[in-house]
Amino acid sequence: MDKYIYDESNGLWYELQGEYYLPCLTLPPEEEMIIGIWGQRHLRYLKEYHRITYTNLLTSGRLNAYLAEVDEQAKDMFLRLAKEYADRQGVTEQLKVDKPLEWVQKMNNIRNAVEEVINEELVYASG
Repeated sequence: MDKYIYDESNGLWYELQGEYYLPCLTLPPEEEMIIGIWGQRHLRYLKEYHRITYTNLLTSGRLNAYLAEVDEQAKDMFLRLAKEYADRQGVTEQLKVDKPLEWVQKMNNIRNAVEEVINEELVYASG
């Protein structure tokens, strides 16, 4: 038996694996993009809870672009909400100079609150 055969009816090559011929399939080329922490978290979420969506994005060659977009949206949302929350709570540069420990406490609370919002709205959203 030949190791590879070509099927003219569908234009696919097949490789002998044990007793069966399996199609030689490759994923379409995908542009490499840097995926940050938010995109990585969303990727883990998709793999664990939304396997079909993950598989569809992967096989269509759109996974990296999708994750990069989620990551970019999350970064923008983080910066916008952190500034908004800091303004609302009166966390200023003057507070940073006068009471640095209080400023750190408030900024940590703001960061945690913003992370919760982003996780709820973007990262772990059902899509």
